[in-house]
Amino acid sequence: MIPVILSGGSGTRLWPLSRAMYPKQFVSGLNGEKASLLSATLARLAPQNGFAAPIVVCNNAHRFLVREHAAEAGVEPESVVLEPSARNTAPAIAVAALLAARRDPAAILAIMPSDHVIADTAGFADAVRRAAEVASRGRIVLFGIAPTEPHTGYGYIRKGNALAEGTEGAFEVDSFFEKPNAETAQTYLEDGRYLWNSGIFVFRADTYLDELARHNRAVLAAAREALEHASEDLGFLRLDETAFAKAPSISVDYAVMEKTDKAAVLPLSIGWSDLGSWASLWDAAPRNAEGNFIQGDALTEDTTDCYIRSEKALISTIGVKDLVIVETPDTVLVADKSRSQDVARFVTRLKAANRKEQEQHLRSYRPWGFFETLNMGPRFQVKLLHVKPGGILSMQMHHHRSEHWVVVQGTARVTVDGTEKLVRENESVYIVATQWHRLENPGKVPLELIEVQIGTYLGEDDIIRSDDIYNRGDGETR
Repeated sequence: MIPVILSGGSGTRLWPLSRAMYPKQFVSGLNGEKASLLSATLARLAPQNGFAAPIVVCNNAHRFLVREHAAEAGVEPESVVLEPSARNTAPAIAVAALLAARRDPAAILAIMPSDHVIADTAGFADAVRRAAEVASRGRIVLFGIAPTEPHTGYGYIRKGNALAEGTEGAFEVDSFFEKPNAETAQTYLEDGRYLWNSGIFVFRADTYLDELARHNRAVLAAAREALEHASEDLGFLRLDETAFAKAPSISVDYAVMEKTDKAAVLPLSIGWSDLGSWASLWDAAPRNAEGNFIQGDALTEDTTDCYIRSEKALISTIGVKDLVIVETPDTVLVADKSRSQDVARFVTRLKAANRKEQEQHLRSYRPWGFFETLNMGPRFQVKLLHVKPGGILSMQMHHHRSEHWVVVQGTARVTVDGTEKLVRENESVYIVATQWHRLENPGKVPLELIEVQIGTYLGEDDIIRSDDIYNRGDGETR
């Protein structure tokens, strides 16, 4: 079975931890676990459970993060496919199916998002194997989660008749339903035939492609053309931008599942959650005797049923209940837990106001490591630079600022106007505006240094590059 991991989401409802350049699938510790959601997803796809190396489909801007988190999970993807634009799930899955069909048209694919929690890993692997048996007979199998509450944040599936012998536990799909209101969700729960739509599918590659050809040829044609004209870039498969843009932006549910006569549903109880809101995160997280999830520095008194997470500052609460309180170095979110679905509205407002808080944390991740803004004022900025072993920044020059680097950990190899030198802990180097310079970490431990910028303009776009080993575009480095 070939896992296909869809990692193109932005997770706006989990702002401020999830941001456009660092969405929720990369955030560690969301539900009390150390690993990121993407790393956990990859880790449960072990070869001993019958899985081949996965295909990961992701946003171009996240490609190095995907590689890093796959390495943390000890997984080497078969392919990391880069979407040049967001076109929803149907085109992304079509590309993965076309890739798999090149080797075997009857290959079994297990399609899943990168940002879901599944508590019962063994049960999940067993369910995929059972679904594969059904899929081998030409069905498109969707995992339906047995509801535990009248949830209004999920789509629902109404199961029909049981399938024939040899497809144990699977049912016909009677109907799909959009996210209901609370009253309707309660009737679904009491009815017993309704399941949450998990967004996890199992099918043969040729079955999906045939159904896409029947019901949405435009998606299939655009995916095929984008793949035919794709290019390799540092081990990534970069889809053709012009061809992929022709694909309608449509989900697999609308493009295929609600139209096909081959849909089947497999009901499951595997401790599943899509962590689509702070409330669902609180549901999935370990809580103390007062019903609070607490991560980071916090003191509480007469506080119950809250989700509290601090990245840096002390959070103190007195006499509150059912709140979400999330602190990051540049933002604080306080929300009624029952209104946590509305957080995405704030992201929309931040985008409209062109606020950087919707896009990036103070810590900005790069393929060589990260930098973090520590202080900022008129004509100066102070940053921490963290460079991974072997990491190399581009050769660059600034017109409007000079930089002073002080190494606080590790050893730096610094090139300034063609002259190379090693700079060790507690040593420094000064770079004048317009000097060409490069920083790299030749050692085996992380390199950290303090960068003090002084100048008339300190924006990230004041960089001219002559060489970048990561082949990044100008927009990726700002």
